[in-house]
Amino acid sequence: MTHDTQATADEQRESTDGSAAAYSFVDPSGISLRQRLMLLANGQRFSAVVYALAEMNIADQLTKGPRTAGELAEAVGADETALYRMLRCAALLGVFRELDGRRFALTPLAEGLRTDLPDGVRDAVLLDGSGFFWGAFGSILHSARTGRPGFDAANGMSFWEYLQGHPEAGAVFDDAMTTISRRLGGLYLDRVDFSRFPVLADVGGGRGYFLAEILRRNPDMRGVLFDRPQVTGTAGELLTEREVADRVEVVGGDFFTDPVPAGCDAYVLKTVLHDWPDDKAVAILRRVREAIGDSEARLLVLEQVVAPGNVWDTAKFLDVDMLVVMGGRERNLDEWRALLTAGGFELDRTPAVGDWAVLECRPN
Repeated sequence: MTHDTQATADEQRESTDGSAAAYSFVDPSGISLRQRLMLLANGQRFSAVVYALAEMNIADQLTKGPRTAGELAEAVGADETALYRMLRCAALLGVFRELDGRRFALTPLAEGLRTDLPDGVRDAVLLDGSGFFWGAFGSILHSARTGRPGFDAANGMSFWEYLQGHPEAGAVFDDAMTTISRRLGGLYLDRVDFSRFPVLADVGGGRGYFLAEILRRNPDMRGVLFDRPQVTGTAGELLTEREVADRVEVVGGDFFTDPVPAGCDAYVLKTVLHDWPDDKAVAILRRVREAIGDSEARLLVLEQVVAPGNVWDTAKFLDVDMLVVMGGRERNLDEWRALLTAGGFELDRTPAVGDWAVLECRPN
């Protein structure tokens, strides 16, 4: 799992009343350090408000212009006073904007919650704010003291076991992963020349959105989609919709217990390895290495490479999600080198640091 750090068009759009100046939020720079610290400590309240408004699809209700809190409450089945109070809080953060008469309008931030925009993030917000995901942070001290996921302590099972046993949670997760794949897909499509590989396998590729986009841009390529059967079982509709189903072999399997399909020219692991601790990540790499065998196939790991020291890098935030929820981790360049070596690979070249990177690897 991951969050897009790139600025997108929806974040730069003017507000719905046509004025960029109308979009504003409270600047905390004028408050004391203690007050600022308390704002950080209250962050869970802000995220809960954004989650609730996303769940109720408030942004979709405002695409045709501002509406009152009462109109919105009637449309989504909410209590008017409670909804107004949440919208007022969100407006303080720049998510929606309050106008006269308790009316609210979209802002560039709020447009990311719309369901009709291809680069929206609503599904990812719904995952982050869901009870099963966010509840793990109540056990963050368990992670701090043991190095193990707070999720396991809170639920008595791993995140992945929970998804298998709770299909509704699995659907929320899969929707979020499709959203993230859509947002990151364009970035990687612009950075990697996939046409070099006649047959490409996307290992842990979900429903196949990323693989489909690669094949759409490269009509002479074929693909193999490999993921859990309950995920690949839903891939057919997406692949057919994007008119690539006849060029994709869909294989259901578990990369810890089942062999990865052999005979491909390249294998992609996109935002997969960060979900797992080192021993599990090495096991995945070795499965791919077995599939490559004596061929000259390449491995493309599409992940973040954490920047050193105090350099700003949102991967350092995501790394806490990995620690507390999934048990995985974001890795710096030295950690990536060590992991890849243990899995039977070596880097072809040095990747970008502090960014979504392409770690192109060859078998060692």
